[in-house]
Amino acid sequence: MHDIIIIGAGVAGCACARELSRYSADILVLDKAEDVCCGTSKANSAIVHAGYDAAHGSLMAKLNVEGSRRMPALAKELDFAYAQCGSLVVCLSEEDRPALQKLYENGCANGVEGLRIIERDELAAMEPNVSDQAVAALWAPTGGIVCPFGLTYALAENAAKNGVQFQFNTAVTGLHPLADGRGWAIETDRGALEARCIVNAAGVYADVLHNMADADHPMRITARRGDYFLLDHTAGQHVRHTVFQLPGKYGKGVLVTPTVHGNLLIGPTAIDVEDKEATATTAAGLDEVRAKAGLAVKDLPLRQTITSFAGLRAHEARHDFFIGEIAPGFVDCAAIESPGLSSAPAIGAMVADIVRDSLHLKENPAFDPTRKGILDPKTLDFAARAALIKQNPAYGQIICRCESVTEGEIVDAIHRVPGARSLDGVKRRTRAGMGRCQAGFCSPRVMEILARELGVDQSEITKSGGDSKIIVGTNKDIF
Repeated sequence: MHDIIIIGAGVAGCACARELSRYSADILVLDKAEDVCCGTSKANSAIVHAGYDAAHGSLMAKLNVEGSRRMPALAKELDFAYAQCGSLVVCLSEEDRPALQKLYENGCANGVEGLRIIERDELAAMEPNVSDQAVAALWAPTGGIVCPFGLTYALAENAAKNGVQFQFNTAVTGLHPLADGRGWAIETDRGALEARCIVNAAGVYADVLHNMADADHPMRITARRGDYFLLDHTAGQHVRHTVFQLPGKYGKGVLVTPTVHGNLLIGPTAIDVEDKEATATTAAGLDEVRAKAGLAVKDLPLRQTITSFAGLRAHEARHDFFIGEIAPGFVDCAAIESPGLSSAPAIGAMVADIVRDSLHLKENPAFDPTRKGILDPKTLDFAARAALIKQNPAYGQIICRCESVTEGEIVDAIHRVPGARSLDGVKRRTRAGMGRCQAGFCSPRVMEILARELGVDQSEITKSGGDSKIIVGTNKDIF
């Protein structure tokens, strides 16, 4: 009998785990994937929204603004990449100005600080590559960008540091209240579990779990696919801020934003799909991004695209977050679509308050709010880097040429808790494989390091868990 089982190890689930680790409790996080951050949290716009867009009075608006305010301090506390670069919503037509004014007023009502409408001259000075049709923009200085992997791993590692356990490759197949009323039974494909309280943070599958717990008030979550282009570092300075297009007579465009790692990101689409695993890009989706990409920003260097990808967000028709105790000991953290990443710190705090009050939890006197990220030798000066390599030569072995990732960083990523167990696990933690060649050069060496550090044969190493094995057979025997 666990005190709390959190179903879902995305950014919302990990934020809940980290905040709940402030209390003395037996906490387990379950996920059907092979690692933290394998669902919506791994494929999104990586934006920390300021909070001007969500409907005033909604839970989404409240938690977006609060989450955005918490992010700078949290980035320092948990040592993940974050930059408060600000965002612009570009108005491309004078007839759309009323919509821009309405967005400004909504943001002010939501409590977003520093909002103002800027005119063409100031906008062009801030963003020289803004569209020639741009007439004005809403400037939100509190908007930012973050590494979504880095944020999720930081939350998970800090939760683990404070006693939270993680169990992967475990799909929930059923759940029901225990007959004695003291908690819940959870059926999984790896056996049965029991918990006094369940937190449902299952992303696009949160409706399935919700409906098991409260069939009288059904929820339906639609998987909404978003396609993106990621451009090389050489295109990373094409814009300096996150640039949105105000929906208007030209339709709803796509955003253009720098990333915290120096790339340029363009997207997404918003296409509802039936399949909750449909993360493949489509020609039609990418064509839509390509067609809309230049509406707010001109001369986009799309030839410098190094990869395209798609992610799914958990859309519910009422377009709000659903967080609350819907049955004794069952807490929904559902319909967490954009701005879920921005809201995650506040979502975690809200869920923790609900569970604390439900279970009458006491504070964990040993709680440590800090976490140190993977050391990046590139951030050190020459003398410090030389000293590091002398102490540990693995930091002098470059494995990923495109991103200059060393063996020392990869080894560190593997031995963290929870640590990397696949090529994608290493990639998202260290960026080995995220560069221009998209792992074409470094994959064999990363596989060797994974096999060595995990004590398994290379044939057991996968790209992303499950059946995604890289080696499927041998064509020569080695004696």
